[in-house]
Amino acid sequence: MSSKTLSIHPPEGVPISFALASIGARFGGQLIDILLTYGGLILFFWLMIFTGIWDWSFLAALFFLLSFLVRTPYYIFSELVWNGRTLGKRITKTRVISADGKRLSAYQIVVRNLMKEVEVFMPIVVLFGGDLIGSESKAFMTFWMIAVLCVPLFSKRNQRLGDMIAGTLVVDQPATVLLPDLAVQNPSDRVDFTFTPEQLGVYGRFELQTLEQILREPPHTQEATDRLDAVARTIAEKIGFEGQVPPSDHWDFLSDFYRQQREFLESRHLFGDTRENKFHAGKSEKPTPKARSDSDHRP
Repeated sequence: MSSKTLSIHPPEGVPISFALASIGARFGGQLIDILLTYGGLILFFWLMIFTGIWDWSFLAALFFLLSFLVRTPYYIFSELVWNGRTLGKRITKTRVISADGKRLSAYQIVVRNLMKEVEVFMPIVVLFGGDLIGSESKAFMTFWMIAVLCVPLFSKRNQRLGDMIAGTLVVDQPATVLLPDLAVQNPSDRVDFTFTPEQLGVYGRFELQTLEQILREPPHTQEATDRLDAVARTIAEKIGFEGQVPPSDHWDFLSDFYRQQREFLESRHLFGDTRENKFHAGKSEKPTPKARSDSDHRP
């Protein structure tokens, strides 16, 4: 089954494409996680049954209690620590992301995993509850499990109920690709545009990374060309660049600005002056005479 591809628009405005994880990959990751969380417990309880220390009813209640205490923290903490991945997801190369393009929050992770208890594990407990559970309850839970397991099959973005409520998606983990360094790409003996330290100090690392994403996508369409022109005009206005920059030179203008701003930020970082974004002068800089001088250039 071919993976569906969707485009996420983060707050920065630069769309990012992700491939939705296939049903097979999600099932495989879930199966691995179940084996990891239940494997040790099953071995322990088989040993207890064999020794006959406790009766069956007590062991069954203890098993369901311990499985909950092991399973739920495992899913929540592993996705918190590994940014949306459990061990099963790491092996199947999938991960959880926020559907709105923002950073995956602890709230979303907790909600989607608690809903997993309602969707899957609680019905399993009811079905294997023995004679304590009536036949009508078992029939309802069987119907419930079948229904919720079919939800991702008919969901447009392969979301289960927990993903819909938490606002999350399960996607393929993209392979790490080392792209060419824009700072040394297409070297030239002449720099077309030169910028002063004051002009380079207007923006920070966040804007530099956004500009890098734009430069890695050459404007093959009119829409991309218009966006490039708008970015070049905005930067020229913000930094107070003197002189005209014709549209034909917008790409060279942004490339030169990227290379020189990267060198400027790296040199500032060596002196402990890390500039995260264009608001750096009001938040992160120390109140030194130099910092007060740089703050005059905030947008």
